[in-house]
Amino acid sequence: MDEFLKNYQEFCKKVAKKFDDPEKEIMTWGLGISGEAGDVAGCIKKTISHKDSQTSGIKENLGDTLWYIAAICNFYDWNLEDIINENTEKLKKRYSEGVFTEKSACKRERIDWNEKK
Repeated sequence: MDEFLKNYQEFCKKVAKKFDDPEKEIMTWGLGISGEAGDVAGCIKKTISHKDSQTSGIKENLGDTLWYIAAICNFYDWNLEDIINENTEKLKKRYSEGVFTEKSACKRERIDWNEKK
């Protein structure tokens, strides 16, 4: 694992709240990521729609979102580098000739992860 990402995940473990209930823990991290992503969106809206630059808020909230991503990876004992690499490989296959070309493999279909396979 990339040493920087490994160290970041270890740091996140040290500063994360300790929970006795694993369901409450993963719920907290999942809701946290949602809240921070909403903060990113709010800062972008204010920057664009209200002409009130919130770019420092965007940057800060992206960092907070990344912290929750690391917390979720730690919960499931996943390496953040693996998540990044798997996503990179998926995108390379899907968009080998560019994001919106006729030849891209993306069908714009949403996967419903709740459906039984």
